[in-house]
Amino acid sequence: MFDPRPIKLTVNGRAIEAVVDSRMNLADFLRRDLKLTGTHLGCEHGVCGACTILVDGASARGCLMLAVQADGHAITTIEGVASADGTLHRVQEALSRHHGLQCGYCTPGVVMTLLELDQDREGRALSEDEIREALSGNLCRCTGYQGIVDAAMELFGSQHSSQT
Repeated sequence: MFDPRPIKLTVNGRAIEAVVDSRMNLADFLRRDLKLTGTHLGCEHGVCGACTILVDGASARGCLMLAVQADGHAITTIEGVASADGTLHRVQEALSRHHGLQCGYCTPGVVMTLLELDQDREGRALSEDEIREALSGNLCRCTGYQGIVDAAMELFGSQHSSQT
């Protein structure tokens, strides 16, 4: 049974108005209705982190959040991370340099998690343990995490704490 609800939100800086089924999750809305397929669905239980997005700057699982809950909020997906001219964000560049991605399925969620981590650290250097803890909600079956952690250490570790 379709239960239509109007929503207004901002996605990657763009104002969106839509009518959605009250039971549609946000990840499905982003992928199906907005054609933003970078937000991946893995477990659909909030465990794997593949659907991680930012809601008002805080990470959230797109598979666990209903689209109607996003009403009035600013959503950032992986498509909104690189510059408009296609220049990668420094987090994306570091992951590439350190081979912190292979199949790429988990990569959007990892990038969003690292963006939030960068914001939350407020310029403070992070230890490897802190980085691993922050990434513990993102499952990757390809890299063994070392490349991901190396990229984050380059950006947020003690030798680079002044970068923001």
